[in-house]
Amino acid sequence: MNLKELTRRQLFGACGIGLGKISLASLLSRDVSAADSTTPASASAGLHHPAKIKRVIYLFMAGAPSQLDLFDHKPKLVELEGKPIPPSVIAGQRYAFIQPGAAVLSPRFKFNRYGQSGAQIAEPLPHLGEIADDVAFIRSVHTDQFNHAPAQIFVNTGSPIPGRPAMGSWLTYGLGSDADDLPGFVVLKSGGNLSGGAAMWSNGFLPGEHQGVPFRTSGDPILHVANPAGISRQTQRATLDLVSDLNRRRMESLAVDGIRSRIESYEMAYRMQTRAPELMDFSGESDETLAMYGTKREDTGSFAKNCLLARRLAERGVRFIQLYHSGWDHHSNVEGGLKSQCKATDQGCAALVKDLKQRGMLDETLVVWGGEFGRTPMVEASAALGRSLGRDHHPQAFTMWMAGGGVRAGQTIGKTDDLGFHPVEDAVHVHDIQATILHQLGIDHERLTFTFAGRPFRLTDVHGTVIKKLVG
Repeated sequence: MNLKELTRRQLFGACGIGLGKISLASLLSRDVSAADSTTPASASAGLHHPAKIKRVIYLFMAGAPSQLDLFDHKPKLVELEGKPIPPSVIAGQRYAFIQPGAAVLSPRFKFNRYGQSGAQIAEPLPHLGEIADDVAFIRSVHTDQFNHAPAQIFVNTGSPIPGRPAMGSWLTYGLGSDADDLPGFVVLKSGGNLSGGAAMWSNGFLPGEHQGVPFRTSGDPILHVANPAGISRQTQRATLDLVSDLNRRRMESLAVDGIRSRIESYEMAYRMQTRAPELMDFSGESDETLAMYGTKREDTGSFAKNCLLARRLAERGVRFIQLYHSGWDHHSNVEGGLKSQCKATDQGCAALVKDLKQRGMLDETLVVWGGEFGRTPMVEASAALGRSLGRDHHPQAFTMWMAGGGVRAGQTIGKTDDLGFHPVEDAVHVHDIQATILHQLGIDHERLTFTFAGRPFRLTDVHGTVIKKLVG
């Protein structure tokens, strides 16, 4: 019989393999995967060695700040201004918007030396210069990705493909949280949209309670966390108890892990109703503290306010606090773009480190700063796109810095060539950064695993080495 002449009913009846059997096999496979996903990694979760820190505050500069204009001073670029990069340097490289033979663009700012360490930092970052001796700079970071979305997801989850757990999810899964009435993984955003989106704080295949929770910076941190008018705490508690009982019965009959995550989410939201107003009440912060951060009590949505909120979250036991500030993608007018973004973020970053140190919290908190990749030594210019004096994506080398958390501060790790193109000393991969962060929290990145779809996964995949010069 011609297949085109078959009705759907005839096809189902005549199919020897049986689509019903295929569907059944698919459902059984899904149930097995779900069973795997709820199995705790008893041998891998928890501390593998003594922890040096309790928490992480990750300041993610989305869009990729130009390391050549801010941290990695290269006089050779001044000498070669307007000339093409030698072909031997750029052989085999790919770029998003420019040709490999584009002319060299010299650094846009003057560099100064700060602190006893003599760290070289560009003029738009004077506040960072004030804490130079509390910071370790890593100039030789490199990544596998050269477009924003996959690169941002890669830094945050260890994979460029959406669907993997974020670093904060791995940490709360492995260590739990010291905060009973706040999520263990909190996300704060400023500066606009993010190319990587919510995939950067997703729980992936980990249980739902490990997902990052985005907070607002004014009013209720989460919409609808407060009770509507006429609903008392007693009424709400009775309602939650009833819903929880029904959910538990359903979970026992279906063995679906998502129901358990829903129960825990409801309970967390209930506890947050007490904590949230206190968390967002900045009236107890001194005028001196607000001035140090460069913010005001009535500010909403600024990076500086998020830095202060991050310190308050850290005080309340949140394990992983991720601040995303976008707007660093300077394909045109890199000088003007950097001035604007540094003005928006420099004071807040430095104040956070100072504040933690003053309160005796810096030693148990790791502060991390960095983007998804760097910017090219060559200029980007396009009349068609209206671009001039910008820089393109550069995954081969970029700069990050860390402070606190057992980091050997007052040093610069890694070195790039005279053009700032390739690392030539102590190259550090993104997976090495991830492995080091986990190490400081007492976790062996090779042992914190989760079995999903029949195989174990980890944040660093099959890569990553702890940066011994930084924390060893």
